[in-house]
Amino acid sequence: MAPRGTAAAAPAPGKGAKAPGRSVTGTRPWIAGAFLLPALLLLGALVVYPIGFSLWRSFFDAPGSGFVGLDNYGELFADERIRTALKNNVIWVVVAPTVATALGLIFAVLTERVRWGTAFKLIVFMPMAISMLAAGIIFRLVYEQDPERGVANAVWVSVHDTFAEPAPYPGANPRPNADLKPSGGGSFTTEEPARTGTAVGLPLVAVQPDDVKGAHRAVPAKPRPGQITGTAWLDFTRGGGGTPDRIDPSEKALAGLRIEAVRDGKVVATATTAADGTYALPGRAEGAKLRLPAANFAEAYNGVDWLGPALVTPAIIGSYVWMWAGFAMVLIAAGLASVPRELLEAARVDGANEWQVFRRVTVPLLAPVLVVVLVTLMINVLKIFDLVYIIAPGASQDEANVLALQLYQSSFGTDVNQGIGSAIAVFLLLLVSPVLIVNIRRLRKERQR
Repeated sequence: MAPRGTAAAAPAPGKGAKAPGRSVTGTRPWIAGAFLLPALLLLGALVVYPIGFSLWRSFFDAPGSGFVGLDNYGELFADERIRTALKNNVIWVVVAPTVATALGLIFAVLTERVRWGTAFKLIVFMPMAISMLAAGIIFRLVYEQDPERGVANAVWVSVHDTFAEPAPYPGANPRPNADLKPSGGGSFTTEEPARTGTAVGLPLVAVQPDDVKGAHRAVPAKPRPGQITGTAWLDFTRGGGGTPDRIDPSEKALAGLRIEAVRDGKVVATATTAADGTYALPGRAEGAKLRLPAANFAEAYNGVDWLGPALVTPAIIGSYVWMWAGFAMVLIAAGLASVPRELLEAARVDGANEWQVFRRVTVPLLAPVLVVVLVTLMINVLKIFDLVYIIAPGASQDEANVLALQLYQSSFGTDVNQGIGSAIAVFLLLLVSPVLIVNIRRLRKERQR
């Protein structure tokens, strides 16, 4: 206690007293403002002004001279292309973040149990180092229709051909004036019934050169009692010449061709041509017509039209998941590293199997991290543009359309209407805003804990 008549000693600077003109943090306000000013100017120039201008421009027509009110916003739901883009955005928001997060969770959990988990994480995360443009070019080649160029169809065709025998002579057919006539479904049937003891020739044309590469020379079949014989051959002589419907010395045999003897609509006998093109049918084929089924001439399986109108959106979503599953995996793995191991061990001691531990312990503890990943990816896919623009071919770009791509096309494409483009931009901002608000509230709650 200070002696009577003396003033109390002033507190020492820095101990409980705030210097005049300073903020709580000890910084003068004008100094803090000077440091923040460049960032505020950039924020205003690059964010606030464009948002305000887009909002203002969305109320005007294409030239920007006539006020149209909310007509541009009404056009968003009247135009077929924009409705397709809106529908595709819904598919993107629902499917892409969910699949990428689920794969990231699976990878993060499984890589904890393997010795080479770090290397696996590096490989899965590596696509994040690739730009969207480069990834789009990569997957445009992956989804190429030609199996000799497109990896996806090369694998798909290989699997298909493993279980389904390819046609020996795709695209082949008889001459227009030959005895073989089309009989529906791509098959060909002789006009006259075959008789035992005779040889029935089956000449074909339009056979691909690769299909007869290395083939034997065709040999005329000799008639046999009690059998129907004949030869199937390529009725074509290189360089011209030769006689139609007759086996010339240089003409090739068609081996492996299936032949059916058909009577009253039923197959009574079958045969397959030998290496020299000859075949033989038993006596029960007497009076039957000879049919070459369509399986002999079916076009080679060319895989799936990944970038066609039906599959283009799922295919592009697949490329997005390939890029962003690594991002989800790394964030979830970081959250998984902070999960108390004693909780997992306690659940196992209590008799829970691995699936129950994963579903009832691991996933609930990772819920905050999973929400972060989902929200981040949802914001990202609402703005998706690069992959769709690069991967989708012109023929199916309308089916793969998304709002960001439509925004670009409406603002800078062939049919320019910046009023519509600005309305789409404002609409996209409104779609992103709820997700951003939820994310900001979640961050504030976490800071208060």
